[in-house]
Amino acid sequence: MAWLEITLTTRGGTVEDVAAALTAGGFSDLVMEDQQEFEYFLEENQEYWDYIDEALQQKLQGLSNIKLYLEDSDTAAMEKLTALVEKLRQKDAFGALEMTASPLPDTDWEEGWKENYPPQEIGENLVVLPYWLTDSYDGGRTPIILDPGLTFGTGAHASTQMVMEAMEKTVKPGFRCLDLGSGSGILSIAALRLGAENATGVDIDPKAEDIARENAAYNGFAAPAFTALTGNVTADKNMMAALSEQKYDLVLVNIVADVIIGLSPVLPHFLTAETTLICSGILDSRLSDVVAALEKVGLRITAVHAREDWRCLEARRS
Repeated sequence: MAWLEITLTTRGGTVEDVAAALTAGGFSDLVMEDQQEFEYFLEENQEYWDYIDEALQQKLQGLSNIKLYLEDSDTAAMEKLTALVEKLRQKDAFGALEMTASPLPDTDWEEGWKENYPPQEIGENLVVLPYWLTDSYDGGRTPIILDPGLTFGTGAHASTQMVMEAMEKTVKPGFRCLDLGSGSGILSIAALRLGAENATGVDIDPKAEDIARENAAYNGFAAPAFTALTGNVTADKNMMAALSEQKYDLVLVNIVADVIIGLSPVLPHFLTAETTLICSGILDSRLSDVVAALEKVGLRITAVHAREDWRCLEARRS
């Protein structure tokens, strides 16, 4: 089946209005590329972002596009779309509303996206595998099996890789682990693969809880070995109290600098004198801020790892 990619270029700030008109006209599965909306999103969510990919920003520079896809043989749909676009052009708000159509290569779209997720070999003996490669990978490494299309945490990012490399040197059989900001559950699963007795993953996103459980199941783990929870340990005192009833051998926080700083006052509740804390997702430009916040609550930095612009640190109680 051959497809056409239709691109509509509208005036800045009107992408959502054009998309609403297209939806009302019976067209769905729209892709919106809007620099203004992207910048608004970043402004409203500053606390979650330390770093924005410059290539992505450049790609969206000046864009105000909507894309949709039609079968190249569906002449009725193309005629319907052309008539709708011509009607929208009568409204000055949308500008010229240029429309172009480009043929797409014949591709197996249902399977093609999987090519973006090859095995990620990390550290001395770990490999992150998408679930469809479980039976075909024969590299002899310890597998961490994931569905990589579901949430953050595929092992491709330097911050995650540094944590996993540090874990290889830290985790011992019987360890109890707490993973704050667990996302896909990748670090909790890595801990269990490395011999930990149990791991608890906590994330503020309710979807992450189910996804982490599903990924743990791919690896043969379920409660009580793996527990997934939804909540904010800084805001939910009951959750913090419940989690701190168990002391941990390893606490993992792979998020961003501002979130780590916000968590710093509660982190000592989860640490004993023997607990290792590993924090990552920290840009080099923010490392001193994170170090200062952790030292302020009585922790001492025992190691700092670097890769590209990212930093990962290990700490213990002073």
